[in-house]
Amino acid sequence: MPLLYPSAHHRRSDELAQLANHHFHHDLQADDRDALRSAASRVSLWTTVGSAVGMGLGLYAAFRLRSSRKAFFEVFRAQEKPSKIVFADGRTESIPDLTPLLKPTTLGDFATYLFASAGGLFLGGELGFLSGAASGTSSLTKDPERKKRVEDAFRKFRADLLRKEADALDKGRSVTGELF
Repeated sequence: MPLLYPSAHHRRSDELAQLANHHFHHDLQADDRDALRSAASRVSLWTTVGSAVGMGLGLYAAFRLRSSRKAFFEVFRAQEKPSKIVFADGRTESIPDLTPLLKPTTLGDFATYLFASAGGLFLGGELGFLSGAASGTSSLTKDPERKKRVEDAFRKFRADLLRKEADALDKGRSVTGELF
């Protein structure tokens, strides 16, 4: 559904995209643009693979944890437990049976699978992103001329961006509206 009244954030995002696109097409050669696209796709691929592997390992760890917890409960339930305690003065107190409180529950299993898979997804995604970024960066920096052209294009983009922000501040526009 298109926005009838685009927000300041949406307009700002469009302006940044246009500015970046301008520098992307005017400051870089065709093979530089292809190399940047290839590096971005490497980051995306590595992040996706890392996330999938991390989530799979998280689910495997949750399965192992659940089965260990279940085996521990079975051993605990099978053991003979004291039912009362006798004090030195002859007084006897009964000990409550905690076995039902230690029984694995469906809610506990759900939480185990949820948090283990989410943790694996996060860790795998982050490691995949870092690996992909390293791979993409190395592909861009192995040619010194390309590296210089990409750095110059990025520097020009940042300079134009800062000029636009400075102009907006000079015109008295609210900075908080831009940032938040």
